[in-house]
Amino acid sequence: MRTARLRNVRPVLWTGWAALATGAVLCVLGWYGISGERYAERQLPYLASCTVPGAALIIAAAVLLTHGRNALAATRVEELYGLLVATDPEDATSAEGTAAAPVAVSGDLLMVPGGTLWHRADCPLVAGKPEALPVDSRVLAGGDLAPCPICEPTASDESTTPAGPTAPDGPAAAPSDGPSSGAAG
Repeated sequence: MRTARLRNVRPVLWTGWAALATGAVLCVLGWYGISGERYAERQLPYLASCTVPGAALIIAAAVLLTHGRNALAATRVEELYGLLVATDPEDATSAEGTAAAPVAVSGDLLMVPGGTLWHRADCPLVAGKPEALPVDSRVLAGGDLAPCPICEPTASDESTTPAGPTAPDGPAAAPSDGPSSGAAG
């Protein structure tokens, strides 16, 4: 991915440098031609044929170089992001040299008091923190917490938390009580 994008960026940078050099040469030639002429009407052809196009090339070069540098920086940011979130064993390895595993796979959900995210229990952001608490389904329903972008817990994980099974069983128990009370009456 990086090499394909760099193939698109490098010609833009080389074109920018070439335009800058050509514009500078044209401006110098225009200045040299103007400086040798005494009358303004004889200076005008040098101005029109060298200096103005040279200045336009310098401006175009500035635009091309800025675009190329921004694209190069974006390529580097994408590469770093890819290394940060890589989960394939071929993409990245841990410091010990072993293959990297998925970030988190646990179904238990935790939160840190005062935090804004809910996490899987084996998420690196909450793993080993004694202050991490199980997530209550009422807190999730209230929308006070957002899912962690690192471990990416899903809504189906909510049912595996200690508070999760009681919520689905509660509404299911109410209709079963209705027919039993109707049968008794």
